[in-house]
Amino acid sequence: MPFPLYLLAVAIFAMGTSEFMLAGLLPSIAANLDVPVGTAGLLTSTFAIGMIVGAPLMAALARHWPQRSALLGFIWLFLAAHVLGAVTGSFAVLLVTRVVAALANAGFLAVALTAAAGLVPPDRKGRALAVLLSGTTVATIAGVPAGALLGTLLDWRATFWAVALLCLPATLGVLRGIPAQAGRPDRPTGPVLRGELAQLRRPRLALVMLLGALVNAATFGTFTFLAPIVTDAAGLGSLWVSAVLVLFGIGSFVGVTTAGRLSDHRPGLVVAVGGPLLLLGWVALAVSATHPVALLVLAFVQGALSFALGSTLIARVLYEAAGAPSMAGSYATAALNVGAAAGPLIAGATLNTGFAERGPLWASSVLVTVALLLALPFRRLIASGRPTSQPGDGATSPAAPPARQGSCDHQ
Repeated sequence: MPFPLYLLAVAIFAMGTSEFMLAGLLPSIAANLDVPVGTAGLLTSTFAIGMIVGAPLMAALARHWPQRSALLGFIWLFLAAHVLGAVTGSFAVLLVTRVVAALANAGFLAVALTAAAGLVPPDRKGRALAVLLSGTTVATIAGVPAGALLGTLLDWRATFWAVALLCLPATLGVLRGIPAQAGRPDRPTGPVLRGELAQLRRPRLALVMLLGALVNAATFGTFTFLAPIVTDAAGLGSLWVSAVLVLFGIGSFVGVTTAGRLSDHRPGLVVAVGGPLLLLGWVALAVSATHPVALLVLAFVQGALSFALGSTLIARVLYEAAGAPSMAGSYATAALNVGAAAGPLIAGATLNTGFAERGPLWASSVLVTVALLLALPFRRLIASGRPTSQPGDGATSPAAPPARQGSCDHQ
């Protein structure tokens, strides 16, 4: 894989840490800024909404910029938002900085996904995506626990400063790794924005985006509420929460790395094997969450399966959106973050039911079941190789073989 991919992953590590770090900081933020913890929770939901809205919005804004200029602009905006967040004494200002940071994060990820696809041969997009997503998985392993520890030892503002500092090597990486004019579309002949947005009407693209969102919703539905599962269901001490988070993060890194080697040429195998195993794992964890050993083992397993399946489906989004070269990354980013926003809402609603702290696990099981039922009629589509653009899409993918018959795009 080209070295610039790993430099982009450094920035995604910083942004992933920022996205998830508030889970351990909300009580101290609420106390410091004199707001209820529930109100402080708006910082998380507004970030997720900003990611969903920001992905296509920022990608459309930056579609005629050189990729290096766009990536640098988004990093600097992200850095500035964290510096302002670290010094403000106003919750309202902090809330605005989270929205700005989310827009910058969404824009960076959307452009980075497109840039990554352009740095590798057409049949290695899945492996390139795996390298980028490794930044997110490492954030769950190291960044989030380290942020929580830093916030405990110092205060929550120190974590914001640390994320801002992480942007500096990421900036250097973009400057050294991405050519100045890389990815600049040819305005007279490049696909117009209307044509790229029209790709969203293709059933093939809509299907893989929906499947990716469902699997990601299951992942983050449980990930968000691992703490009560560890302390209430399994009866472990609060220190074990970090241990389980780390196990889940290590598993996610293993899963996304392994799937990166299969998702380009054998995506059907990943879905056919990983999907049912993921469902069985969520059910097994829901049933055995009171047993600490089972919880620790399954946290690793579910992290691996969740990210293996999720990253494969997001890679299919990049393939299916080949007719939208400047917007494809935003479609993948939106699918990821629709799941990240919806999953915790669905899972959280189960906590006050008879399922109690195991409710999120059952919610994740249901979400994966829905994904598998939707995928079953179109298993040949998911198993197929790189798609060609459809007639009238306004773009071509010359390296792609003919699409197989029997998919959900009718000729």
